[in-house]
Amino acid sequence: MKPLLSRKNTTQFKDFATVLPALFFLGLFVYYPVVQVVRISFTNWNLINDNYKYVGLKNWIWLFEGSGTKYLLNSLKVTALYTMGELLVTIVGGMLFALIFNRISKSFSFMRALVFLPKYVAMSSAAVVFIWILNTDNGILNYFISKLGGEKINWLGDKNRALLSILMLTGWRTIGYGMMIYIASMRGISKNYYEAASIDGANSWTQFTKITLPILSPTTLFLFVTTFISAMKVFQSVDVLTSGGPYRSTEVIVYMIYKYAMVDFRMDRASTVAVLFFIILLVITAATMKVSNRSVNYDV
Repeated sequence: MKPLLSRKNTTQFKDFATVLPALFFLGLFVYYPVVQVVRISFTNWNLINDNYKYVGLKNWIWLFEGSGTKYLLNSLKVTALYTMGELLVTIVGGMLFALIFNRISKSFSFMRALVFLPKYVAMSSAAVVFIWILNTDNGILNYFISKLGGEKINWLGDKNRALLSILMLTGWRTIGYGMMIYIASMRGISKNYYEAASIDGANSWTQFTKITLPILSPTTLFLFVTTFISAMKVFQSVDVLTSGGPYRSTEVIVYMIYKYAMVDFRMDRASTVAVLFFIILLVITAATMKVSNRSVNYDV
């Protein structure tokens, strides 16, 4: 009996030893920085002075009751609008493109590649290209608009159009990704479902709503969660195209954190907003996963 217990303990120790390096690096590069950010949010650390002391809830009071409240609410609104736009483009647009391009032929394979190709372009490089495309005086988009008889549009300098301009760049890069994910899932659906539905007299729309959409619900959940997280963390496109302007109309949460830390040098305020942002992401993601357990169909 003792040798058996000894072998069991040895096996458990070996198993633990194999994951110990991963746990170490996870703690060093993930959990330790999170703890440090929380700690800094209770200080008055300003990089110009490079010293700090603990001030309790002063930064949190500033964020929720002081001058930081209006900027926080604005950034939350901008981030929510951007996130809804990216979700719409990736999920709805990706679904529509998947239905259009889900054909097995060389020509459709080539067209799918063209739609998906922008995903491989770095966001910073794509943003620089879009600066020239959306340029008011010399941009190619305004050139075609003027040729059609329209007036030139100030895409990046108008607070009512700046966020839409960023979403144009986002849609160009992400719609192909959503399309490819949906096409891969669609090709895994058995044709027997559609044949049985056709025999029962179901038209194409009924087959799509009653068969395709329910079976693709796990894929939709995957795209929703991954797109939501990436959209909430958007930074590069905003930084290159508009720098949060004009008049903070594109100042998303991550850019707000960057601005407090690297422009105003207020690490304390940046950390406070970062902690709040982490809590928001955690709560929304947990709620999404909880709802999905009741509404998503994993049976094929």
